Amino acid sequence: MQRTSETKVLRDPIHGYIHVDLQVIWDCINAREFQRLRRIHQLGGNFQVYHTAEHSRFAHSLGVYEIVRRMVYEVHALNEQLSEYDKMTVMLAGLLHDIGHGPFSHAFEAISSVKHEEFTVRIILEDTEINHILRAVDARLPQAVASIITYDHPNPLLNQIVSGQLDADRMDYLLRDAYFTGTSYGEFDLERIIRTMRVRNGKIVVKESGIHTVEDYIMARYHMYWQVYYHPIARSYETILHLLFKRMKTVYREHPEWLSDLKMFLPFLAKAQPDVHDHFILDESAALYGFTVLTTGKDPILADLAGRLLNRRLFAYTTIHNDEDIDAIRTEVALRGYDTEYYLACDQAYQRPYQPYKAGDGHNIWVICEDDSVKELSEISDIVSAIVRGKSKEDKKAFYPEV
Repeated sequence: MQRTSETKVLRDPIHGYIHVDLQVIWDCINAREFQRLRRIHQLGGNFQVYHTAEHSRFAHSLGVYEIVRRMVYEVHALNEQLSEYDKMTVMLAGLLHDIGHGPFSHAFEAISSVKHEEFTVRIILEDTEINHILRAVDARLPQAVASIITYDHPNPLLNQIVSGQLDADRMDYLLRDAYFTGTSYGEFDLERIIRTMRVRNGKIVVKESGIHTVEDYIMARYHMYWQVYYHPIARSYETILHLLFKRMKTVYREHPEWLSDLKMFLPFLAKAQPDVHDHFILDESAALYGFTVLTTGKDPILADLAGRLLNRRLFAYTTIHNDEDIDAIRTEVALRGYDTEYYLACDQAYQRPYQPYKAGDGHNIWVICEDDSVKELSEISDIVSAIVRGKSKEDKKAFYPEV
């Protein structure tokens, strides 16, 4: 657990400074797999709506690390109960939790059978620069870090810090995404939440005096999903991405030679299990170059869909209520000469900002009351209780070319 010669600081618009004083953290930040995250947008299609939403997974991952660092040192019970090894491990998990993301956030998973969480674990455990850095500290460290990301670490506190209902990941992306989209929906008092955090019976809890701040955090999640993450224009962009990758798979099966110049995509089309090197090569810069090549390729559908992505000629959208609505749109799209397999898609957005789990305490938010009892958040918050009891909001839309 070598310390850096001095504390490294990185300027950050959300946290002021990111502080690094462990050499293993600094080395991981400078590793090739982590630097790749500079070339991956944090938000999938939202930069098509909010023109300043150009921030990266790199910046978000640093922010998650910083919140984890503050939690393990500033929350007295965590500082006391966690060993220095555990603190290092959970800070690394916060830093590396998104390292497996493909281009365009979650949309790329339409082309790959491997989810980003699986790639994250593979990058940590397989023959990578990140793995070598971790193993140089301790041979057990890669597995320990990976187990937090998969929520399997034997110390439940470490799992909760990175991935729970009130975790460092969510807290950073809400604040960061609100800042870079120029909105205020995701704002909440991070300082107050950290100050009111405690530990009881192996669970992270908040003091009852901090409950209003937690309610603000819950409502921030609600508004960010419906105003930003589920914005229909962002969903239109991501729908075209899905359809383009779907068409690419078909073309590869029928005319693989047409895609021979797109080496960045080929492993994901040809292999059942692309390796971590294939993953490293495919960032958003490579994908966008591939789309440019497709605009002059032999397949007219790929050429059109790629041009739509590059030049923001996005699909129109309408809310649908039943199968009859979809059938009517399908008929209209076909009459205009489009193949509905690649020019019509339905997407259903669904979100409940907080839902207590019957099993798995770490996925609930717990409050320590004035009488020292510990209760689940919805038991003592009227606002959260109303959210839990209320009807879940859904929004189903069809996306198709404009007339």
